Amino acid sequence: MLILREWAKVEDDCRKAIQLDKTSAKGHYMLGLALMQRKEHAEGIRELEKALDLGRGADPKSNIVDEIWQELAKAKYLEWEHASTKRSWELQNLKEACEIALKQKYSLDDYETEGFVDEASATLIDQLKTLESVFQIAQDADTLQEVPDYLCCKITLDLFRDPVITPSGLTYERSVIMEHISKVGKFDPITREALDEDQLIPNLAIKEAVQAFLSKHGWAYRTD
Repeated sequence: MLILREWAKVEDDCRKAIQLDKTSAKGHYMLGLALMQRKEHAEGIRELEKALDLGRGADPKSNIVDEIWQELAKAKYLEWEHASTKRSWELQNLKEACEIALKQKYSLDDYETEGFVDEASATLIDQLKTLESVFQIAQDADTLQEVPDYLCCKITLDLFRDPVITPSGLTYERSVIMEHISKVGKFDPITREALDEDQLIPNLAIKEAVQAFLSKHGWAYRTD
């Protein structure tokens, strides 16, 4: 395990390497790792994302592409976890403050009639229930749930990273379907129709849908 001082040297070496070759997936990858180790999370994530794009462009089946994704997913999950904890704490404090304010608003003086007390109590209970539902909606984005099937590969059942569509209209994870074609046979694993690598087309609509889902549900980056 490299110590912090050694990661600083890795960062310096990577920046020099990238100046010579800006398309180096490995250079951006190692720079991203170094930045993450040095707690420069935002820049580290940007470098990992750049490395992933470059790696996919060079060789989608390369082992380094999967390594980069794993590190990026880990970084994005930690980013979400930190933000989620902060949001949860802030929401809880805000909820408690709102509850106190409502109870103070409907606090009753000794001289008020019993009928009015009952009416005020009922109103308070209704508003507290409404408040609870509002804050529950605010917490839903950070609540783990099932990932929609259409965002998952039909072979691995995992969330898409780099989806491609076949002539038959089915969408698969690029590296998975390419491995199938290479090692199992040149046919669609579900329809059994003939299929070659050059027939695979990036499914940009699904890719955008996955990114939109992840932007709202960062917990889905969790890989274990």
